[in-house]
Amino acid sequence: MTTICSVRAKGHIAIAGDGQVTLGEKVIAKATTKKIRRIYHDRVVIGFAGGVADAVSLQEMLEGKLEAYSGDLRRAAVEMAQAWRKDPTLQKLNAMVIAFNDQDLLLISGNGEVLEPDEDVVAIGSGGNYAQAAAIAMVRHADSMSAAEIAKESVKIASGIDVFTDDVITTDEI
Repeated sequence: MTTICSVRAKGHIAIAGDGQVTLGEKVIAKATTKKIRRIYHDRVVIGFAGGVADAVSLQEMLEGKLEAYSGDLRRAAVEMAQAWRKDPTLQKLNAMVIAFNDQDLLLISGNGEVLEPDEDVVAIGSGGNYAQAAAIAMVRHADSMSAAEIAKESVKIASGIDVFTDDVITTDEI
């Protein structure tokens, strides 16, 4: 598993994620996997948690929907979630995606949900709840921190609690 956290603060949206890949529940296979990527002409940033092959499939599907809808992230996400929910093959995919551009911050799940967070914070993965709680607290009380600093620190906090999250953290920001 992993932890991915995205935060909107001070006019910016940032994302942070660890790089750990585990095999089962006992073996760390890799610590430096890149789970944050830019797609659609570098205008959309995604982060994923779950099976890597499944996440790549979802990335390709979202890219196709973004092309079909001229980069409209909200529309592409809804169309992707509908296809994901309706297709029996896609329903077996084990992954979640956070996607954002300069306007939208969205969580896309395999249950057909496209959610925009109330608190301008969204997190996924095994350490997602820890990171989300930490990020919400920092957004509310740490006026001096940027969106990127909050996202990174939130994943770092989760890495100290969740055994499936490491402290090799990458970030990106729009």
